[in-house]
Amino acid sequence: MNKSIYSLALLACGFLLSGCTDNFDQTNTNPNKITVESGKLSASSMFEPLLYGGANFLTYYSYSWNNEIAQYTAQTGNTLGRAYKYDIGDSNWTSVWNTYARYATNAAEMYRLAIKQEDKPLEAISLTMKVIFMNGLTDIFGDIPYAEAFKAEEGNRTPVFDSQEQVYQQMCADLETANKIYASNPTVSQSVIELDGMYKMDMAKWRKFNNSLYLRLLCRISGRPSTLVDGEHSVIQKINQIVSEPQNYPIFTSSADNATVHYSGTDPYYSQFDPSNYTKADFDAYRITKNLISLMVEKQGEKVDLTVDPRLPIFATQNKVGYWNGCGTNIGNTDFGGGAYLNYASYCRINADEWFMDFSEVEFILAEAAMKGYIAGGEDAAREYYINGVTASLKKWSDYGVATDPAHLITDEAISEYMQSPLASWDDAENKLQLIANQRYLAAYFIGMEGWAEYRRTGYPVLTVDESWLNDGVLPTRFAYPNTTIATNRVNAEAALQRMGGPNDMKTPLWWSKEAIQRGH
Repeated sequence: MNKSIYSLALLACGFLLSGCTDNFDQTNTNPNKITVESGKLSASSMFEPLLYGGANFLTYYSYSWNNEIAQYTAQTGNTLGRAYKYDIGDSNWTSVWNTYARYATNAAEMYRLAIKQEDKPLEAISLTMKVIFMNGLTDIFGDIPYAEAFKAEEGNRTPVFDSQEQVYQQMCADLETANKIYASNPTVSQSVIELDGMYKMDMAKWRKFNNSLYLRLLCRISGRPSTLVDGEHSVIQKINQIVSEPQNYPIFTSSADNATVHYSGTDPYYSQFDPSNYTKADFDAYRITKNLISLMVEKQGEKVDLTVDPRLPIFATQNKVGYWNGCGTNIGNTDFGGGAYLNYASYCRINADEWFMDFSEVEFILAEAAMKGYIAGGEDAAREYYINGVTASLKKWSDYGVATDPAHLITDEAISEYMQSPLASWDDAENKLQLIANQRYLAAYFIGMEGWAEYRRTGYPVLTVDESWLNDGVLPTRFAYPNTTIATNRVNAEAALQRMGGPNDMKTPLWWSKEAIQRGH
């Protein structure tokens, strides 16, 4: 099923004019991956590359960027590691910018074709997927073009950068539009059902994903409560409306709703970590950080583990006999490079699931909303949502752990014991919001760049920066705009930086972040 060769990359040149190459493609090109068939450019022909390719690249970005910046892992096992110590520069910013822009551009093109070809299901899906990628782009860089994006063919090669508030408002509008299309239960062509390795074109399930994504966006900007997201409702009012009107805004209600992309392992449907492209040494180089160990292991001294998060043996492999340890990240210290390492057997399979979003995330959003009074129920409801969220995450990873040797299945008894431990106990936690945030961080593992985004929003978990790292000892608040973007669209990029209140670096906080709000910016 090798399809050649109308590459989706060809469509990406019309977005933000920072070039059409990116490191993800240079290092991860697989000739068996799905491309658009030459001469058959239709909305349906663009769907598979967006779904499967998009899930692949977000999984890869979790591995190479999110997990390093947000201190899940540190690539200290070889000399290639740079991201964990924030040695990140223009070539990296360009690669990330172009990759997100490419997928967003192609989602926008699928939308254009779906309208032209009167394909309502793909019209809605293209809007949902466009928001996935544009949300990633703005959460990494800040202000970006949105209203004037994707218009190079119309002659607009210097699009205005919208404020991040405006970007979020427009993403919410796109999700509103998609929700209405899904609600009309449009007829799905039988020929495209099998293209969908996530929901088999079930419009009710896509609708739940769309509105759960809507909740993610609203939660992300909930620190700016006065923002109007649909011209009528504030952020908090909209959260409440979605939760209180399930008939109008259905959301995930169980793990069966998860936005999980399933790979058959038959050419070309391979998950990102194809063993033919990744060796065990590649994964051994990524060590579990002391931060992650502190969240997942209750210790008595260095070598006695009282309680271990049952997900940890699925995430990682011990490098010490009888106990878990995290790596040191200062090359001048004796503990540098040690620590448990990523579990190759868990991840490196051609048929491993990949996720855009899951039920646990929705439950953590609702737990936080209930604790803060955004929705009804107060602390009692928050507790129930929280328990549901942790349980869902544990069970999801138990399903994933079938592949390890030996298989690491998480039993109901193990879940009960964990929920009563100091690592996860609701009743024993003094700071409930911190507990929710810490568990959401753990559940966000390998879901795009969500761990880093949530850390910037909440300040949790508490992370420390080693004195040996770069970026003036600051955990990156954003990626800088690529030099090419500045050079080709200087007026608009510089206006965006002035609005954001800082230079083009990795220390200027984003509009929705805890730091920006505390600064009063």
